Amino acid sequence: MPRPIILASGSEIRQQLLRNAGVPFSVSVARIDEDSIRKAMLADGAPPRDIADALAEGKAEKISRKNPEALVIGCDQVLEHRGTILSKPENPEDARAQLKRLRGDRHSLLSAAVIYHEGQPIWRHIGQVRLQMRDFSDAYLDGYIARNWDSIRHAVGGYKLEEEGVRLFARIDGDYFNVLGLPLVEILSYLSTTGDIEA
Repeated sequence: MPRPIILASGSEIRQQLLRNAGVPFSVSVARIDEDSIRKAMLADGAPPRDIADALAEGKAEKISRKNPEALVIGCDQVLEHRGTILSKPENPEDARAQLKRLRGDRHSLLSAAVIYHEGQPIWRHIGQVRLQMRDFSDAYLDGYIARNWDSIRHAVGGYKLEEEGVRLFARIDGDYFNVLGLPLVEILSYLSTTGDIEA
């Protein structure tokens, strides 16, 4: 008997990916103090992949406690550049600074997903994508932020690859779904194996 699936994320793109894949699910947004968790782990010297995993797990665990019978999918994404983790830009000036920092250089996106059932983690995966930004002009950068601020303020690094942000890049090595913040192929494979979606 398939178990109910809950996505512990308010991300529209993650919801759309699951809908497009024909997965029946509901949404319950987990409210956790991401900044405090991130800062504490950084102070302890935790690597970016562990931070992404901990944030995804914190969301899944919180919703699983209220819905123990369901499979709860928690997700998070971390951008790492030269040993530093970047967060969502706070304002257009912050987005400009982040993108100037990344311009002409490589960075990584780590997309973590953790599935909880009955208050316990039963599956986890961290996907990594390496991206090379092109050396775009200041004029293009300013126009890009002006046109896209309402959307990119919700995105780490100040870009969305499914939108105009794709024009910032010269090369992308890795799974496109991980760029969007959800290791979709791996999640679907697991849910098919357990019989929670039709195989």
